[in-house]
Amino acid sequence: APYVGASLEVMEKDALKMRGERPFVFANMKTQEGVADIIDFIKAEGLFISP
Repeated sequence: APYVGASLEVMEKDALKMRGERPFVFANMKTQEGVADIIDFIKAEGLFISP
């Protein structure tokens, strides 16, 4: 976010406003931060079935 002039605080506020109780996660694909949370959500919600 800082490289494109975006504020994570503003993004979080907007996400909470628009998503309400629905989940969201900030993730960093470069450092893998948050990726495990995304994978766990996909598995828990049955959005992916391993072959």
